[in-house]
Amino acid sequence: MTQNLFATRASRMKASEIRELLKLLDQPGIISFAGGIPDPNLFPTEAFAQACQAALNAGPQALQYSVSEGYGPLREWLVQHMREIGVDCSVDNILITSGSQQALDYLGKLYLSPGDTALIGWPTYLGAINAFDAYEPRFDRLMLNGNRGAAEYSEAAGEGAVKFAYLSPDFANPTGETVDLRGREYLLDLADDLNIAVIEDGAYQALRYEGDAIPPVLSLEQARKGSIEACRTIYCGSFSKTLSPGLRVGWVVAAKPIISQLVLVKQAADLHSPTLNQMAVEQVARTHFATHIPLLRKAYGARRDAMLEALQQNMPDGVQWTHPQGGMFIWVTLPTGMNGADLLARALDTVKLAFVPGRAFFADGSGANTIRLSFSNSDEDTIREGIRRLGIVLRA
Repeated sequence: MTQNLFATRASRMKASEIRELLKLLDQPGIISFAGGIPDPNLFPTEAFAQACQAALNAGPQALQYSVSEGYGPLREWLVQHMREIGVDCSVDNILITSGSQQALDYLGKLYLSPGDTALIGWPTYLGAINAFDAYEPRFDRLMLNGNRGAAEYSEAAGEGAVKFAYLSPDFANPTGETVDLRGREYLLDLADDLNIAVIEDGAYQALRYEGDAIPPVLSLEQARKGSIEACRTIYCGSFSKTLSPGLRVGWVVAAKPIISQLVLVKQAADLHSPTLNQMAVEQVARTHFATHIPLLRKAYGARRDAMLEALQQNMPDGVQWTHPQGGMFIWVTLPTGMNGADLLARALDTVKLAFVPGRAFFADGSGANTIRLSFSNSDEDTIREGIRRLGIVLRA
């Protein structure tokens, strides 16, 4: 046995409750609102088949080693895409990663020394907690209440330098909530006051079903400071929720010195993201992204509406839930004293329903009376039936 040889950080590494839960879902009859999984029936499969074949037909480049920064034409497309959402950058401000999850790991590695502080939401994306936790930080609360424009920040009490604030400002995982313009501006003020980086997770930015788009935090900072090179915000994007999660293609947009450091991290980790995947994504993004996103918005928006309506019809008194303007998730708060993990066990056993207990999304293990529901991978009839089953379990 060699566990005694492991680094101290290994003791902080925990299995993802969501990934473990997905293993249970092969049982017949299970309705799952668990994983934040895109509907595979909505993937542009034929477009990817043609793109992969075209990449292979073009020569050996698709199967060869490549530069760590990423495939040039894909980065050029991303320059235009970022410009459309309000961020002015060049290809030198972009690094391609193996999904935005890899970007979070790289940023944790780049910024965090043991004992440093990361400001995160309470709750926040479980994958971010896991990625950062490996570098042995302490977590402090960053509460940007979008609807009210208020914020709460608990001082780190001198226990380690505050290095960054992490947030997903649009339709966040797990709550589905959006940080409003005032909250984003407050965050930039806070970051300047503390002299810290801002990690903006834009994984769901394209999936808006109602309301007006709010500029990314990086766009707002650029408007203040004039150039991306003066900005402290680091934008992490992904094609996983829009085109394909399986190809694992994401990107980072930041000032050139930050990108240069991240390139060094990537060279040490995996040299570069798969070239064939990048070439295929570039072609499909260039030819299909503009028309594909409206199809996703229509389909997922209808599923969100179905879940919200079903919750209104089936939830007993004392249960509350968010009303997201986009994304894939609805966050449910149960009556005080009820435990989401216990509820899941009963739901799987009695009505064959799965969801994610909310405690996993809190760095301190709180939030036991919360659950996360995902509506993206179920049709409207399945959603209605699943929420009916949830109501049965809650009333029992």
